[in-house]
Amino acid sequence: MDKMTYYFYTKEQCPLCEDGLAAVRLLQKELGFELEVRDIYKNDEWLEKYQIRIPVMTDKDDSVIDEGNISYWSLKESVDRA
Repeated sequence: MDKMTYYFYTKEQCPLCEDGLAAVRLLQKELGFELEVRDIYKNDEWLEKYQIRIPVMTDKDDSVIDEGNISYWSLKESVDRA
């Protein structure tokens, strides 16, 4: 079975994004999913969609798993439901 892949939308110099990514990395170690970190300034579509929402984590179907003030516990709950 293939590992689940998630996408983390972020930008440089974003403390909320750094904290969210740290939470995602902890959960990634625990659950072993694939993660692609995407800078919203590298793609116009990402920028338009997520600019005021980051950080945002989505699944392969582009469903939002968590966004904004991402914590380990809120993220774990969302991933468990997904």
